[in-house]
Amino acid sequence: MAKQNVAEQFVDILVRAGVERLYGVVGDSLNPVVDAVRRNSAIDWIHVRHEETAAFAAGAEAQITGKLAACAGSSGPGNLHLINGLYDAHRSMAPVLALASHIPSSEIGLGFFQETHPDQLFRECSHYSELISSPKQMPRLLQTAIQHAIGQSGVSVVALPGDLASEPAPERTTETALVTSRPSVRPGDAEIDKLVRMIDDAEKVTLFCGSGTAGAHAEVMEFAGKIKSPVGHALRGKEWIQYDNPYDVGMSGLLGYGAAYEATHECDLLILVGTDFPYNAFLPDDVQIAQIDVRPEHLGRRSKLDLAVWGDAKETLRCLIPRVRAKENRRFLDRMLKKHADALEGVVKAYTRKVEKHVPIHPEYVASVLDELADDDAVFTVDTGMCNVWAARYITPNGRRRVIGSFSHGSMANALPMAIGAQFTDRGRQVVSMSGDGGFSMLMGDFLTLVQYDLPVKVVLFDNSSLGMVELEMLVAGLPSYGTTNKNPDFSAVARACGAYGVRVEKPKDLPGALKAALRHKGPALVDVVTDPNALSIPPKISADMVTGFALSASKIVLDGGVGRMLQMARSNLRNVPRP
Repeated sequence: MAKQNVAEQFVDILVRAGVERLYGVVGDSLNPVVDAVRRNSAIDWIHVRHEETAAFAAGAEAQITGKLAACAGSSGPGNLHLINGLYDAHRSMAPVLALASHIPSSEIGLGFFQETHPDQLFRECSHYSELISSPKQMPRLLQTAIQHAIGQSGVSVVALPGDLASEPAPERTTETALVTSRPSVRPGDAEIDKLVRMIDDAEKVTLFCGSGTAGAHAEVMEFAGKIKSPVGHALRGKEWIQYDNPYDVGMSGLLGYGAAYEATHECDLLILVGTDFPYNAFLPDDVQIAQIDVRPEHLGRRSKLDLAVWGDAKETLRCLIPRVRAKENRRFLDRMLKKHADALEGVVKAYTRKVEKHVPIHPEYVASVLDELADDDAVFTVDTGMCNVWAARYITPNGRRRVIGSFSHGSMANALPMAIGAQFTDRGRQVVSMSGDGGFSMLMGDFLTLVQYDLPVKVVLFDNSSLGMVELEMLVAGLPSYGTTNKNPDFSAVARACGAYGVRVEKPKDLPGALKAALRHKGPALVDVVTDPNALSIPPKISADMVTGFALSASKIVLDGGVGRMLQMARSNLRNVPRP
């Protein structure tokens, strides 16, 4: 039997760790690894058109499956292109292993062609970033990188010189067991006792939930019901906590709606559950706050804490539920539910008033129709900017749908690459990329990846010929919009030229039929919807000092753009509110 080389051993270890695909662009120093993938039937090489897409796709795959995903880039410029998608994966806590192939080992440090230092470059967007300098070092180093990525939920980077990849692999006398899943983390008894006392002593408690509540929906509902607590959520918590929730008071933050802001400010005790919500301007500074998080470095970095509880949401709530006293008084909960429904009543008219006749098409209407037509287990990938708004307001969660975006990193052009990674995990599952024209055109080359692999991703393009969120930021800051206009082609014609299904929609009456046809199409499809660039309505009292990046420090509802079926959900919840 022929002896393995380092590249073959590298690929074998990835396979043992559960990696099924390696996304990237082939090239010189990476060639030995790509050839090893070619000869290994347990893993596929996914040829994308840009390495940034490779990293975004791997990050999306990891978020969908919860397992390790992988991407690769060749020496110098090739692996440098990975960095933006790796930042996003790392900040989304997606376990991703990135291979940064390197120049010949004998030339490192001598200014060789394409020389960079990937082991240093990627340190800020990874838990582990190291250079393999000897074949003997490779197996343990790669195993360590894998365990960092899985164990700490983020990115690991391994830099491998191309010449070392071709060398004979060392004999493995033992095969180290690999970590492939994370354990549950239970808080200590002392912290549980303190939190129980705080909850029992508080008259009004509010829960504010993030993506850390994934898998803990039942526990959150049981806990909220026992202590009569309103439940608000951050954007990344929406898909996990809003559905089947009779205590829902909406979302806080720039894209917020409903009564979440009031519920977090008018309580006696605010409990942050599995959220690293970044906009501290929306958090209160005059109520008691406890925070539950599995990542101890997240505790207290957004707000003053009265109690920090290190543990995952599910296990912590399981500890709390039998120990807290049931509250009988639900006046605070009922008042917040009523405020929530009233707030939604006020903004829903923005998209219901003559929306079927409005030209250019209201983007709210597009998102609303898409929500109605999409599958109950669809995956939506969402471009940063206004598409975040439409997804937050109109895509209805149900416990089976997924909504993925660059919610922590805030990168443009993420939706299409993420859709690629999501679709590869299950070709039979509906995947919809909610793309803005700015984001789509930035990495438009990878629409060809859909065609090359016949991936049935549906791109719904919100085409307003502008960078809409940037225009909003300029407007709020008192600046005239400048440099935000896009001169766009007919993107549906581009899609057809690429060999995909493409249709352009300019009239509202044509939209439902166009979306139905695209969603039924068996291969990749693009619906270019010409939308109204003036779809936003700004509240009358807003000043420039309210803006710091995406955080508006003095505004509760920033975008008066409708809320879709969330009003219906709130009205349904109000049936549970006892009438005086």
